Amino acid sequence: MCPIAFKIGALTIHWYGVMAALGFLAATFVLRLTRRRAGMSDDDVSNIMLIAMIAGLAGARIFYVVQFFDQFRHRLLYVFRIDQGGLVFYGGFLLAVGCLVFYAKRKKIDVVRMFDALAPGLALGHAFGRIGCFLHGCCFGKPAPFLGVRYPAGSAPALRYGEQALYPVQLVEAGANVVLFLFLLHLAKNGRRGSSLACYFISYGTLRILTEFLRGDNPRILGLFTPAQLIGLALIPAGVTMLLRFRKNAAKEA
Repeated sequence: MCPIAFKIGALTIHWYGVMAALGFLAATFVLRLTRRRAGMSDDDVSNIMLIAMIAGLAGARIFYVVQFFDQFRHRLLYVFRIDQGGLVFYGGFLLAVGCLVFYAKRKKIDVVRMFDALAPGLALGHAFGRIGCFLHGCCFGKPAPFLGVRYPAGSAPALRYGEQALYPVQLVEAGANVVLFLFLLHLAKNGRRGSSLACYFISYGTLRILTEFLRGDNPRILGLFTPAQLIGLALIPAGVTMLLRFRKNAAKEA
């Protein structure tokens, strides 16, 4: 755990913010590689990434604040300190999707092709974000019988679990997202229309359900599933339905 990257006078730069910025840049670079099949211009890429960044950060922060409101009840100004961590991926994902669909329809861009092109960069950017989570000490795991990491005294993980070693679940998810990125990049360049998007839903939904079992910070609904797992359970059948539908449409057009 190393939350602070460096200081410039009174200004403190946190690794969480640095990794989020690197993730955004990486996603932008990937979208420039995949944009052609979606018929998007360089200007479209810039607009889409700006919309995704603003809507994604807003949605992710709103979901986090709602889920962990007790942390902000007596210090409301900290709601805006996203540089110190505290984002819920699904919140940003859902709000960004809605805004991007609106943009695509206004610009007459094929919505499915657009998300095909976006999916690989989303996975890679998310990998950077999870490394930021690890450095910041948020989104931590449960006590681990082996291959665990210990957090310094006074950190959120240590306040909950003391000196116990915890699963490095953030790094597990970061590594899995890198693998997912490579798979989706291949599909975005060579696969059928909708295959990258559908496989992202299926793959990430499955990944999130599995990694949440290792998480030690999220509340559980009825003591069984975390909110992220419930969303993952919805993503998988949605992705399977899309995959079958897109394949059926491709067969009709052939």
